[in-house]
Amino acid sequence: MKKYLFLFAVCVSLALSSGQAYAQRYLPGMKGVELRGGFAGNLKSPVDWYTGFAVSGYTKRANHWVAGVEYLLKNYGYRGTFVPRAQFTAEGGYYLKFLSDPAKIFFLSVGGSALVGYETLNWGEKVLYDGSMLSYRDAFVYGGALTLELESYVTDRIVLLAHVRERALWGSSLGKFTTQFGLGVRFIIN
Repeated sequence: MKKYLFLFAVCVSLALSSGQAYAQRYLPGMKGVELRGGFAGNLKSPVDWYTGFAVSGYTKRANHWVAGVEYLLKNYGYRGTFVPRAQFTAEGGYYLKFLSDPAKIFFLSVGGSALVGYETLNWGEKVLYDGSMLSYRDAFVYGGALTLELESYVTDRIVLLAHVRERALWGSSLGKFTTQFGLGVRFIIN
């Protein structure tokens, strides 16, 4: 009897696994919304971080476009305290897929984005706690970003993201380049 139950279990498992199709991923016209965040620059105290929201859509040849907004906060040390620098940016970019596994679970893409936004230093306050004046000013910023992104499909509708990004923004009276390391999640909506 055990022999027949074992053969039945093997046949059922073969029947269920044979002919199984991989999910349809990276199809033209698919769209998703994503939440992302991570660290900006180096990991010192207090931590410099960013967060963002974006909408993306897939095109032919398994590439995708992205449009979103992002908030970045960096802190600069000054006499035992920190002066915050905040950037609010909007992004529009295009990512090219250049590597994926046969099961279509992992995708590696490289992308470029145009960025535009506003930067504020110490939330617009020119005078510091000790009476010193900031010579830097709030400004509109513009530039771009290069991104290396890894996508991993958890399900057909949920994608985990990991990315490394280098931003270059002009118009700022502080540094122009910022490296970002982050994670995110994308929800496919159609």
